[in-house]
Amino acid sequence: MSTLAIHNPATGALITQLPADNANSVAAKAAQARAAQPLWQAVPLPQRKACIERFAKAVAAELDELAAIMTQETGKPIKMSRNELNGLLGRIDFFLQEVEAQLATETVFSEGGMTEQIEHLPLGLVANISAWNYPWFVGANVFVPALLTGNAVLYKPSEYASLTGLAIARLLHAAGIPQDVFIALVGGGEVGAALQAQNIDGLFFTGSYATGARIAQAMGPRLVKLQLELGGKDPTYVCDDADPQLAAESLADGAMYNSGQSCCSVERIYVHEKIHDAFVAAFMATVAGFKVGDPAAQDTYIGAITRAPQLDVLDAQVLDAKAKGATLLTGGQRLSGPGNWYAPTVFVNVNHSMALMREESFGPIIGIQKVASDEEALRLMNDTRYGLTAGVFTPDEARAKGLLAQLKAGSVYWNCCDRVSPRLPWSGHGDSGVGLTLSTYGIQAFTRPKAWHLRQP
Repeated sequence: MSTLAIHNPATGALITQLPADNANSVAAKAAQARAAQPLWQAVPLPQRKACIERFAKAVAAELDELAAIMTQETGKPIKMSRNELNGLLGRIDFFLQEVEAQLATETVFSEGGMTEQIEHLPLGLVANISAWNYPWFVGANVFVPALLTGNAVLYKPSEYASLTGLAIARLLHAAGIPQDVFIALVGGGEVGAALQAQNIDGLFFTGSYATGARIAQAMGPRLVKLQLELGGKDPTYVCDDADPQLAAESLADGAMYNSGQSCCSVERIYVHEKIHDAFVAAFMATVAGFKVGDPAAQDTYIGAITRAPQLDVLDAQVLDAKAKGATLLTGGQRLSGPGNWYAPTVFVNVNHSMALMREESFGPIIGIQKVASDEEALRLMNDTRYGLTAGVFTPDEARAKGLLAQLKAGSVYWNCCDRVSPRLPWSGHGDSGVGLTLSTYGIQAFTRPKAWHLRQP
């Protein structure tokens, strides 16, 4: 039997080795889930909701232990792990409150003996290849509405968050979700590939553009519902009338939270030349206050980089920026010692010839570019193949809305950043993906409409 080694990215130490799936076990588990799905669909919605309610209570009861597991296997600071789990509970509440209305049959026409209705049925068997950076958030955005709407789920957590994935499965099963209705798969890319080969009704992936593109190419001929939540190169513009201190504090957090390993991390900052220097000074002072250290410590802000190969990406972006004339203000190198560590890194005098300003960084690194006008900022913000989030800082609401309306992004922010709400859809333009999660649309994503034409005799 093959195994998957789980290492602590903060120390490099081996945590454990897990039995891993293979093509045969994935096929067998897919058959089990396929057979179990109709029975789960037949369970009345109040009972399905009760299972998810018990799951949420179990997460709350074990929150500290679950946070410690996540921190150990991903390197996320423990305070942020707790934040994720506490935030998860609110998302679950949203899905529980909204699912009944989204599943209700709609009568859209009734006249002259003819009635037209829309019924909302589950997709069937849903495959979910999830992410490591927010394994509870990203996973629950899929499996909670999928289960509530009557689907069976084959859940492959990232190989960098497998212990968390197994904890999710354990708690769901203890809450009453049948073993064959939610099945966790353990392994790397080969297990994900085996999952794509199964008789599934929907595939929901969260991860990089490169992997998402390969999945799209493989799944295209299958005509299976495909949803890809990919990365971004998220820009923010600080206008000349913004408070440089407040903007800097918010954007430093937006750039460095979770060591910059968020799809919606602030990855590019454009600052009007009138306040550029004041903003940079405040930004540097804020970053200097971020403690780098043991992810298990309560006061750590910058933890380890989860995936060792990402260190090479960060190194390459630093070297490229330096070679093309950028000014390094702090960081720019790996930190010594065991594990995967990178210093918080800030560049100024950057431009769009640099990979730092064009390609996803996914680390504690940021470029700040001076601009002379709103028009220049807008042009640069839209100069990207991604379109996940974008923001503007200004006290002028009309100015902000005018700029944000012209930005090609799925989510836009006024005087805030790096924010996700269960009430709003999470989607992207361009290479940031297709489809969406969250909001009522993110519940409907796991259903298929059936049209009823009913004529009275």
